[in-house]
Formats: sequence, C-alpha cells, structure tokens
Amino acid sequence: MKRLITLLLFCTLFVNSAFASGFQLNEHGARAMAMAGAFAGLANDPSAIYFNPAGITQLSGWQFYAGATMIMPISSYTTPKPTSSETEMVSQIFTPVNFYVTKQLNDKLYVGLSINNQYGLGTKWDSNWLGKYLAVETSVKTFFFTPVVAYKLGNLSVSAGPTIAIASIKLSSRVHNPVPPQPDPLVSLVGDNVTGYGFTVGILYKVSDKFQVGASYRSQTKFDLTGTASSDPATFYHPLLKTNLNFPNGSISSSLTTPQNATIGFAYMPDMNWTVTCDFQYVGWSSYDNLAVTFNNYNLANPLSTSASSETIPRNYNDSFIARLGFEYKATDAFAVRFGALYDKNPVPDMYVEPTLPDADRVGLNIGFGGKLTEHIGIDFSYMFLYFPDRIVSNSYFGLNGTYSNQAHLIGVDLSYSL
Repeated sequence: MKRLITLLLFCTLFVNSAFASGFQLNEHGARAMAMAGAFAGLANDPSAIYFNPAGITQLSGWQFYAGATMIMPISSYTTPKPTSSETEMVSQIFTPVNFYVTKQLNDKLYVGLSINNQYGLGTKWDSNWLGKYLAVETSVKTFFFTPVVAYKLGNLSVSAGPTIAIASIKLSSRVHNPVPPQPDPLVSLVGDNVTGYGFTVGILYKVSDKFQVGASYRSQTKFDLTGTASSDPATFYHPLLKTNLNFPNGSISSSLTTPQNATIGFAYMPDMNWTVTCDFQYVGWSSYDNLAVTFNNYNLANPLSTSASSETIPRNYNDSFIARLGFEYKATDAFAVRFGALYDKNPVPDMYVEPTLPDADRVGLNIGFGGKLTEHIGIDFSYMFLYFPDRIVSNSYFGLNGTYSNQAHLIGVDLSYSL
C-alpha cells in the first residue's frame, strides 16, 4: 500500500502543536498582561513566580493571586489566487488559569508555588475542508507546577525551583483512502497525562529606589510521549488482496521538548505615580530541527505487518524573541491604570506553516486597571488585542499553499489576597 505520508505529517503536528509559538502562553496574571507582560524587572506581585521568581522577595507575609484569561482566536485560510476561496476556523474560547501563593519565612528567605497552563489552546476546522488531510481538530492542555525558593542579599535577590508538567494532547485528521470511493477515515491521536520536568531561576537587583533590573530563565521541558492512534472507519477493503486492511491504529510514541526561555527586564519609577517597564524575551526554537515518530505496532509501508515503523521529518525552526513595553499609573493608593505593547517574532519558516498552527508575527496592544477592594483583597483586569499580519505560504512542505489570516482577543481577571 502507498506510504501514508499524510499521516506522518499529521503525527508531526501531534508533537509540534503542543509547543509552537501559537501555543506558548505568556498571559499568566492580569496585572502583568495589562503591561504587555513586561514584568521581569518589576515582578512585585505573586505572578513573579512565572515572570521572575526572584521578585517574590518584595512580598511580605502570605500572598495569594489567582485568575484566568479568556482567549478568543479568529482564523481563516484563503486559497491562492485566482480562486481565493476562504475557509474560517471554527470559533472556540479557551480559559487558561493561574494560581500563585507566596510566603515570607524571614527577612531573607521566601517560598512560593505556581500552577498555570504554559502551553495550550487548539484549532478546529470543518471535517471536510480543503486541508482536512493535515488538520481537523487539535486540543492541547498542560499544567505546570513550579515551587520556588528565593533568597534576599541586600539589594540582590536570587531564586530557583523545579518544574513538573503534565500534558494531554488530542488531534484528528482525515487520511486518504487508497481505494476510492471508500470513505476517508478520520484518524485521532490521543496522549494523556504525559509528564515532563524542567526548572526555573531568577535574579533581581535594585539599583536604586527608582530603578531595578531582573532576569529569568525557564529551561526546556522534555515529554516522552506515548499515545494511541485510532481510525473511523477502522479498516478498508482491498480489492486485489480481497481482504480488509487496517487504517493506522495502536500505540504511537515520540518526544516533545519545549523551548528554553530567557528574559531580561527593567523597571523605572520616575515618581510615586508612574512605573515604566520593558522586557526582551529570547525563545530557543532552534533546538527543534527534526522530529522522529514511531508507530509501535503499525507498519506504514505494509499494513499487513504489525512491526514498528518510524520516520524522521525536518522542522528547522528558528530562534525567536518577544519585545515588550509596559506602563502603570497609580491614580490613587487603591487604583491604577496600565497599558503596553509587544512584538512577538514567530519561529516557523514559511514552508512549514500549516493549519494546525497557522502562525505569524504578532503585535499585541494591552490595557487594564486594578486596585484594592479592601485592605486585604484586590482585583486586576486586562485586555489584549493580538494582530497577525497575513501569512502567505507559496512553497508549503505540506502541499497546502495559501494565506492565513489571524487575530485574537484576550481578557484577563485576577483576584489577590494578602495576610
């Protein structure tokens, strides 16, 4: 039987979709989000555990911070001219959560714990659209658990902690049936409760009462993926062999490594009311240069065999970066307004852009406000508009040229409580 190359490409997406730029989430606190995520140099609320864990040395007693971000992406695909037929992605809403708690143990020692969804989201297209052999539905969910310890040495603070992550991935795509007009099957790949490990470190230095600088590093997190492939229908009838042959099924394995992230940030407080922040975040995508996928009991070249088969596919991603600028204005002791902007350079070369991740460079515009409701309770709101310039693909490795258009609206809310 003809090799099921489309399935291999689909399995490429099984690993790719879990951590590509469009699925890396940086919105893990409404206050920081309103400042475009430029928070590594300020880091003075409990979300610092994510942005720069050394910042928790600025927090006294017990501090709690919890909330969620509502993400509403809008995407479409348009075929090349002269046809220019447009297909819209099915609308979805995603709600990644964040939870942080910090505790001051003494004048120098602080601890904290964060739980958030650092990678996630998904895409969904009509099951019979033009790109159905590459992607129909993708769903990625992760939970990252990060305990940290921070130590204060005068104006210098340092912090470190391990990361434990759990991932669940579900994807579906159609595969060509080699014997028309028998129906094309919908192949689904599912991987649940896959565990990965990494670490985070941070440093914060107060140069003066008006200026401080911080840096943080989040390591790669490696997941050894095991999943199950299933097809509907499960078999097809081969008229020459006069027997039913299986479509892809059984266990599948690969590995996934999220990119390392390194951020440097600055915070400047020219007076009692204004704070200006800026961050530069490096994302190490170049480590993702190829992908090896293994079918443990299905042979791609010979469906009559149950021997394992595998294939290596080039990816050739580029390192990328995010530049951020944020502002906060304290109108009163209990109320502040915030705004900012960011530019996020996508890592995917044109020829590897595909409908599971129709990514592009992005510009984010952010606004928000927040303050104290009582002596111990506070609330923060934020809004972000993400604009993506059209991504035109003319040399697709996957055989699907065209134009992808994207935008997204994000709304964040967090509650704080201090003791």
